[in-house]
Amino acid sequence: MHVILPGLLNAIGILLALVLGAALLTWIERRLLGFWQDRRGPNRVGPFGSLQVIADLIKILFKQDWVPPFSDRFVFVLAPAVVMVAALMAFAVIPVTPVIGIAGNFNVGILFFLAMASLSVYSVVLAGWASNSKYALLGGMRAAAQMVSYEVFMGLSLIGVVMLAGSFSIGAIVHAQQGLWYIVPQFLGFIVFMIAGIAETHRLPFDLPEGENELGAGFHTEYSGMKFGMFFIGEYVGILLTASMITVLFFGGWQGPFLPPLAWFVLKAGFFVMFFILLRAALPRPRYDQLMSYGWKFMLPLSLLNVAVTGALMLANGPTG
Repeated sequence: MHVILPGLLNAIGILLALVLGAALLTWIERRLLGFWQDRRGPNRVGPFGSLQVIADLIKILFKQDWVPPFSDRFVFVLAPAVVMVAALMAFAVIPVTPVIGIAGNFNVGILFFLAMASLSVYSVVLAGWASNSKYALLGGMRAAAQMVSYEVFMGLSLIGVVMLAGSFSIGAIVHAQQGLWYIVPQFLGFIVFMIAGIAETHRLPFDLPEGENELGAGFHTEYSGMKFGMFFIGEYVGILLTASMITVLFFGGWQGPFLPPLAWFVLKAGFFVMFFILLRAALPRPRYDQLMSYGWKFMLPLSLLNVAVTGALMLANGPTG
């Protein structure tokens, strides 16, 4: 029991922190967008609009939970649950600190993360298909093509990190960065991973699957109430997941001087969350064909170049063990 209890508390604590953090991020994003775009964000409900999250929650709980009569009801209800479960499961292999984390030393942690990220594709495809709507179906097909394509680049961008650390365990990768963070030798991998992560979470400028000016709201056009809320929160959990993975893979995770490990992890991940929000405030979205062309013509060669250069340098330096 004394072995199971710490793990159970870890899991419950991380789960609550993620869900509450994703909800709070909806307010943080609107405040930061208002600041960067020289306008007011939420400012009426509570101090600085801080209770706007509670107001949104009450509103969405009391919205009619409508299922279109022309939809496939079971799949329609299942789809938003898939994206939430996949995003939350992926956090199981992220070591927040040496003692906070569910399975941070899992020996195939990188592969588990990529597998859970791939499951999110099913959510948007099922949502688009089950809605039995041309707009939702087009959004789901766009999302599937975008996510499957950028998963390739995301996986390739991590090969260099795995080669340097000699392990698929994310905990081992963090420990391997004690002398030098991998942002230095793996800068190309970091750029590819970050861009692929933005595309995977459908964040601007890569939110083409839900482009309002073309498809209404994309794959979740027919959704309302808490099912729409699950898609919404799932996106913010995805942002937290991507920022956390960048932190542990390229910026030394919890490592840093003077401050406790948890503070370093939160500061690093928080910086990248704010960077993703700034991108939304600053960049327009490209056309869909430009997005796909950019991936296969630029991201793929860049990620392969990173793997080739990393392997060549490791061979030139000789065996390290």
